Amino acid sequence: MMCEQDIVLCDGVRTPVGHLAKSLAGILPEKLLELSIRDLLRRTRLDPAVVDGIVAGWVGQGSHAPNIARIAALNAGLPLRSHAITVQCNCVSGMESVTIAARSIAFEEGEVFVAGGTESMSSIPYAVRGPRSHPALRSMESLRQNWNGLWETDGLTIADCIEEGLRDPVRHTNMAETAEICAQIYGISRQEQDDYAIETFRRCRQAWDNGFYQNHVEPVRTPGGTLEKDEYVQLRAKLIKDPAMIRNAPCLFKRTDYPFSKFYQDFGPLIGKKFDEAASLPSVTLFNSCARSDAAATVVVTSARKAKELGLKPLCRLKSWAYWGFEPSQMGVAPAFAADVALKRGGFSFEDLDWIELHEAFAATVLSAFKVGETNFGHQWKKKWEEGRLNPNGGSIPLGHPLAATGTRLLLNLAYQMRTDPSAKLGMAAACAAGGIGGAIIVEKV
Repeated sequence: MMCEQDIVLCDGVRTPVGHLAKSLAGILPEKLLELSIRDLLRRTRLDPAVVDGIVAGWVGQGSHAPNIARIAALNAGLPLRSHAITVQCNCVSGMESVTIAARSIAFEEGEVFVAGGTESMSSIPYAVRGPRSHPALRSMESLRQNWNGLWETDGLTIADCIEEGLRDPVRHTNMAETAEICAQIYGISRQEQDDYAIETFRRCRQAWDNGFYQNHVEPVRTPGGTLEKDEYVQLRAKLIKDPAMIRNAPCLFKRTDYPFSKFYQDFGPLIGKKFDEAASLPSVTLFNSCARSDAAATVVVTSARKAKELGLKPLCRLKSWAYWGFEPSQMGVAPAFAADVALKRGGFSFEDLDWIELHEAFAATVLSAFKVGETNFGHQWKKKWEEGRLNPNGGSIPLGHPLAATGTRLLLNLAYQMRTDPSAKLGMAAACAAGGIGGAIIVEKV
């Protein structure tokens, strides 16, 4: 869509990103979202009474918080009359929440919205899968009585909902497998991926040291203290000092019990070529992949006219956006296609972009998107990276990936980076999502 109206993002805030099962593990996603909303209202001095609605992404949706947007909104003090929508579009949910808010304003369904995303991967549950007609699942009491035998009970399965949720059920690939598939298709070497990971870690740590993230990251108090900074990049400080640790990490798909030839047996049809002992080399590791995480992020979305009336200071103006589906087993290259559509809809060229934020699901997917973007559309993604104009403050590999919060985090990185650059005019945030969805949002500096 090309945005004909003057719709702006007015300030934004996020929690630090907590690493899986670490500092934020005891805080539920609805609470993380509530904290982010409260911080946003405080920073903007926005009267909660003027908020017409909230749109919030949440990937790991659970029955304990139905319509998490509504729960967090009321707990944060937003008015009872305000609408609330919870979005599940996998890893572009935090972007989609912003564009849904923009559409609502464009269609005069409201004037002021809070948009964002929340995720607590640390609290994503395990599940017992089976019909309630099964004798063991007819009630909580029957479940309790049969508990010890559930693993061996026919017709029932015990699922890890993180692993289940990170697996595409259409192509039967998990997200790490899609990264290796892309690496094999597009010829992305292990060294290229590690080089990328080392640099994004370096940029992220430098950005924290230079005070960039302190502009919009609010500390969170936890039972064990206060988390002030993104956790994973601090936990992996040794990687920055000793990059050899990244280079020496074992590949995910080459083990004694799983030789890489087996990967080709499993996914050869998706890769489109046969295994070659000399040329087919594994590449994806823990350290050139994003980490599982917990966090929430929010922004104010409104019209320029309303922002002026309320005394809000816009960060940027929404100019265009697009979402585009691609092959699920190559989900990481989908942003290259969404970006092209968003640029064409807005009447822009890739060269017009001063800054880009791209979700780093894996170094393999980022570098594959670089190649696809150049081959298909002539877009010089790699050049932007080398010039420091793409992910200048690091990305999801060092920061972590709190699923639905990441899309909003990308927009915050973009808007605050553009604010530091007096000459900046145009920027783009783009992300991939499980299932092959790509999203891209183009913004103009106010």
